[in-house]
Amino acid sequence: MSGEAGGRTSLRRFAAGAAGSRSGMIRELVNGAVSGTLATAAMSTVMVAGEKAGLMRGQPPKHIVRGLLPGSERRPKKGEGVLGAVAHVGFGAASGALFGLLARKRRGRLPLGVGYALAIWVVSYAGWAPRLSALPPLARDEPGRQGVMAVGHVVYGATLAFLLNRLDPGESIAPAVPAETRQMASQGAAS
Repeated sequence: MSGEAGGRTSLRRFAAGAAGSRSGMIRELVNGAVSGTLATAAMSTVMVAGEKAGLMRGQPPKHIVRGLLPGSERRPKKGEGVLGAVAHVGFGAASGALFGLLARKRRGRLPLGVGYALAIWVVSYAGWAPRLSALPPLARDEPGRQGVMAVGHVVYGATLAFLLNRLDPGESIAPAVPAETRQMASQGAAS
């Protein structure tokens, strides 16, 4: 009989652990989406500055939306600016959510975030964006736009990682502090 009770206890512990990991996964997705949204705002600042400096003509998200809407890819369309901004924030939030899940409980998120964002840039601007006829491939694009977009993606990745580190108190940019030291410090603060 005690084996049966022990089995139920183990099953309860397993179920509680699974529920905890599920809630942890949801937390990482939400933290990633929030961080991705704010990182997109930081990236957009770089993009607007690049356009104002004359390094690129128009915002890439607007060009991408223009390519998806009916009609000529070359002619402006009503609402493309707003749709481009909404699509950019949505893409940034979704990419942030995915990164939050992938980089879960990893140390050194900053270099991972920058690498992740640069991978998004390459896959987007050398892959699916030219296939939509929205933008030319990297090799044929304006050097100014690609420079701005590379810097913008570095800013996105660094901001994403920084914000995720801030939202996850178990992680930090600083070197790891052993659990025993943290426990002793918290007990000392409570006394």
